Amino acid sequence: MASHALRLRPLLSTARPTPTPPPPRAAAGRRSSFVIVRCSAAQALKIKSIPTKPVEGQKTGTSGLRKKVKVFQEENYLANWIQALFNSLPPEDYVGKTLVLGGDGRYFNVEAAQIIIKVAAGNGVGKILVGRHGLLSTPAVSAVIRKRKASGGFVMSASHNPGGPDNDWGIKFNYSSGQPAPETITDQIYGNTLSISEIKTADIPDVDLATLGVTSYDDFTVEVIDPVSDYLELMENVFDFQLIKDLLSRPDFRFVFDAMHAVTGAYAGPIFVEKLGADADCILNGVPLEDFGDGHPDPNLTYAKELVFIMFGSRAPDFGAASDGDGDRNMILGKRFFVTPSDSVAMIAANAQAAIPYFQSGLKGLARSMPTSGAADRVAEKLKVPFFEVPTGWKFFANLMDAGKLSICGEESFGTGSDHIREKDGIWAVLAWLNILAHRNKDKKVGERLVSVEDVAREHWATYGRNFFSRYDYEECESVSANKMMEHLRDLISKSSPGEKYGDYTLQFADDFSYTDPVDGSSVSKQGLRFVFSDGSRIIFRLSGTGSAGATIRLYIEQFESDASKHGLDAQIALKPLIDLALSISKLKDFTGRNQPTVIT
Repeated sequence: MASHALRLRPLLSTARPTPTPPPPRAAAGRRSSFVIVRCSAAQALKIKSIPTKPVEGQKTGTSGLRKKVKVFQEENYLANWIQALFNSLPPEDYVGKTLVLGGDGRYFNVEAAQIIIKVAAGNGVGKILVGRHGLLSTPAVSAVIRKRKASGGFVMSASHNPGGPDNDWGIKFNYSSGQPAPETITDQIYGNTLSISEIKTADIPDVDLATLGVTSYDDFTVEVIDPVSDYLELMENVFDFQLIKDLLSRPDFRFVFDAMHAVTGAYAGPIFVEKLGADADCILNGVPLEDFGDGHPDPNLTYAKELVFIMFGSRAPDFGAASDGDGDRNMILGKRFFVTPSDSVAMIAANAQAAIPYFQSGLKGLARSMPTSGAADRVAEKLKVPFFEVPTGWKFFANLMDAGKLSICGEESFGTGSDHIREKDGIWAVLAWLNILAHRNKDKKVGERLVSVEDVAREHWATYGRNFFSRYDYEECESVSANKMMEHLRDLISKSSPGEKYGDYTLQFADDFSYTDPVDGSSVSKQGLRFVFSDGSRIIFRLSGTGSAGATIRLYIEQFESDASKHGLDAQIALKPLIDLALSISKLKDFTGRNQPTVIT
């Protein structure tokens, strides 16, 4: 462990906190039997104005503002952004109102929470609901906002990016329905960071975030809440917990969940162990750590190595899953079988009405991000429900949900969710698969062959066909070179014509994806470069906005196959001609010097 390990606090699942932390295994499973609750008498609230100056680089990406920790630790850097946020919101959205605050437990979250609380008080916020130890998964923030009718909330996370003093930190704001703030607000925030001159903050001591309870300062209140309870209650209303419990209690079914030393470690014990009866040993890396155990909390085949080794081993469990830093992403694995995120959302949607109580009345609609494979499109067509293709970013799904047009949606970047909240939700996806497997096996006696994850997938492909899909990530490329490659591709698109031959493929169209929201009419452009061919195959290029350094080039390749005899092919073999074509037309190696991707999904 790195030299800073002594201060990397284990931030545990604690609806009933103990005075001293329990051992790691207990933290991932059972909670202690008593509660410490604080309730303080109201104290005076003194507001002060701190002069400040604009700082560069505070424009938010698709998932908020992300930088290195050391940048956020610079004088007034975080406070400037928080103040710019309040300067961007109508006062009626926050003055005297309740806001939620939580994060993924990464390094700097505890210090940042104190800054945010004080600036919120200085701007007239009435109440802050903050997760104990500053912990709340991103889905839980959305759930708490919605249940408690808060006006919005702060999410302290850099999602799946590494944590620790030398790594990443991030902040974003979610609105009153629990959805990420729209670009109209994030653009205003950025504009205000360029002209900010003062920070309004409360001169109050740091709030004790380790103990549940209420601290009051005149008309301002901070309540430290259990990070699990509201979210758990919601999950019990969505899924058939008894049916899942029956599955997990079978002697012939084994399950493993990798929390990757991230925030879902605080949720895994209470949900999978306490409520659903799974063995505590099913949870890997279940203690949240500020540096995620020196790991990269991104649930994919590259970074979730321990889980992948187990699930592809000779004694693999029946079902495996992982979630990321802030709990909004997921990876689904069967016994020696990987379910792509694109397939996962389609398979959940196809089985939802029959298996999951929340959807028993049917689906309102389905949606996917543009780079995600077309597997969900085919389910929507068969179910005769509306379908939407949106840019990358959950806020686009949230608009459709708020309008009652969307039930289930997903992104190829391991994000899956539904309209139970307004964020993607890693544990929701795991429970959805468990509920589907439990439903499919509810009449199976011990000793009978169980319907497996692979069985569900192959039956789905037999019905809908298979969308072979892969994503190549080239992380931390030199930004100038990456942008030159994208300009080269834009130039190629501008000169392209339908019917043009690209090797064995015939071009149907090529464009830079744009989107007009069917709900509010807002438009966005330059959302990804697409080459779509006459057989439905696609090549897509995007620069990701979720990193804190350099540029990440994402290359997406998709090809549809209706022939069931070919559904068992390895995706990399099936897609090799398209992959070679994509690398050739982009000149990626020439522009970036990269011979291999960092991650292949």
